[in-house]
Amino acid sequence: MKKVSKSVFGISVIIALLFLLWGTLTPGHLADVTGDIQGFLQSKFGWFYLLAATGFLVFVIALIFTRFGNIKLGKDGEQPEYPFITWFAMLFSAGMGIGLVFWGVAEPLTHFTSPPTGEGGTQADAVNSLRYTLFHWGFHPWAIYTLIALALAYFKFRKDAPGLISATFYPLLGERVNGPIGKTIDILAVFATIFGVATSLGFGAAQIAGGVSFLSDGIPNNLATQLMIIAVVTVLFMVSAWSGLNKGIKYLSNLNITLAIALLVFLIIVGPTSFMANLFTTTLGGYFQQLPQMSLQITPFEETQRAAWTQGWTIFYWAWWISWAPFVGTFIARVSRGRTIREFILGVLAVPTLFSAIWFSVMGGAGLNAEMFGGAGIVEAMNELGTEVALFSLFETLPLGTLATVIAILLIGTFFITSADSATFVLGMQTTNGSLNPSASVKLTWGFIQSAAAAVLLASGGLQGLQTASIIAAFPFTFVLIGMGVSLFVSLKRERAAPKRSRAV
Repeated sequence: MKKVSKSVFGISVIIALLFLLWGTLTPGHLADVTGDIQGFLQSKFGWFYLLAATGFLVFVIALIFTRFGNIKLGKDGEQPEYPFITWFAMLFSAGMGIGLVFWGVAEPLTHFTSPPTGEGGTQADAVNSLRYTLFHWGFHPWAIYTLIALALAYFKFRKDAPGLISATFYPLLGERVNGPIGKTIDILAVFATIFGVATSLGFGAAQIAGGVSFLSDGIPNNLATQLMIIAVVTVLFMVSAWSGLNKGIKYLSNLNITLAIALLVFLIIVGPTSFMANLFTTTLGGYFQQLPQMSLQITPFEETQRAAWTQGWTIFYWAWWISWAPFVGTFIARVSRGRTIREFILGVLAVPTLFSAIWFSVMGGAGLNAEMFGGAGIVEAMNELGTEVALFSLFETLPLGTLATVIAILLIGTFFITSADSATFVLGMQTTNGSLNPSASVKLTWGFIQSAAAAVLLASGGLQGLQTASIIAAFPFTFVLIGMGVSLFVSLKRERAAPKRSRAV
């Protein structure tokens, strides 16, 4: 514990415990206060989230085409620590694993029945539903992750700075990064991480409970079941966190990819394969064609159906990804040493986006096909039992549906463990002066707090409470991200020209 930053660790733990106490003693009051804050931020600052997320995307893409692309995230000549497949598996598992499973069927069907404009239910709405979904899970979120991870990896491995969010501000703040301003930046990162990850853990617990209740009529999908699942999985990911990065997270990340691909292959074989392929092609075309318009679309004159949709979906997602950014960015930076900036941006930005397009075309395509042409009643089940049952309602219509449900529950569980495991590492790192190997006691402390936060948010506001926490936590951290981008650019301009060729693994 001697490496613990007492001010950041102590203040963060005290504030987190006070929040947990508030939610435990008066959950209704917590839900009311946070709901009011969320409504204010969404209605008054929606434009800010849209501009920020799009600005981050433009910035990181522009870096690819500059001389900075050849710069190593490490010393010149240094080689990547992990092979590409393992690297991709680790960053992807940390990045958005639970969310992909939770929303894979549910989001396209929701946009199909409740689109930004019109009554929904048409073939045009079906096509647009996949485009909207990919928009929320494509370049924008991964650009946010790319920015923070790039800054952290560059300053940590090339400039030998501490692995702290505040350390990336040295070109702008100088020695003041070691004072109150720097500590405030790190504390904001801690809280964005806690609530961003708690949102995903809550989604995961709700979906596991939904899947278990589908398999067994005697187990209800209620709050008590969800809290029990959080407790069980907390023990599992704490064991994984105790084992360290190169054991627990590495092996479980590879297992995640294996299970995810197995689920995809299963649906491609038993589902409407040609329909999925056509939908994938159409979705990519529409996404690239309308990306600029979707990125900046908001209604300035009146509260319309589209305005409510944008606030409830796009702005929520951008806030969610921003709240996840310190966690995912720190983790991606940790496993990306030795790669060039160009290779890093292309890998982190393009590969997960392509996988997301395939994932939603298969999952969402199967759901849309079953609902539109098979009368599956998935939307009805979602309205009656909750969004979390969408995937399992689809499996009920397919051969070997029970086996697929079991695989999906295992996948959600392993994503749950790797996300929480990675978050305990990141929180430990941010509160131990950037240590790449935070002590087990620090990681276990944060493991308990983030699981407790997920439980409190579920108890006080359900899935809506989870979304509310993300939006609130993301707002102040957006300014931190903007500052990181400026600081990174200032430092890159001071670099000497890098070699034009750099062998990558």
